[in-house]
Amino acid sequence: MNEQSGLSDQYRRASPWPLFVALGLALSEIGVFVGVFPVAVFGLLLFGGSVAGILTESGYTERPWSALIALGAVLAVAGVVLIGWQVPVDQITLENFGRNGILSRSLSVVAAGLTMAVAGAVAAVVEQTKH
Repeated sequence: MNEQSGLSDQYRRASPWPLFVALGLALSEIGVFVGVFPVAVFGLLLFGGSVAGILTESGYTERPWSALIALGAVLAVAGVVLIGWQVPVDQITLENFGRNGILSRSLSVVAAGLTMAVAGAVAAVVEQTKH
């Protein structure tokens, strides 16, 4: 009988990414639902970066940058759609940022998405210019 029944000879170590996915998801939920902008942005960045890391580690992508750009774009578009759907155009001002909960929460999703997409694009360009 095999003493280590759940382990394969091919994979000798555990992946750190699931812990960061769970932490990023929890932080982003807390930040978005409670309305704490920096926590929401950081949690979404951690979540997106960890998902890109998992996809790269498992072999679905060769480099994490394309996944990071795609996840960032999805988040940014989702945030913009939520703003357009829930917030009247005349209320989209900096003065209403703190007063309108949907606006501030949606903007945190947009900010995280844009940051993630730009970081992925810059990293891809930097990596190509190094070689």
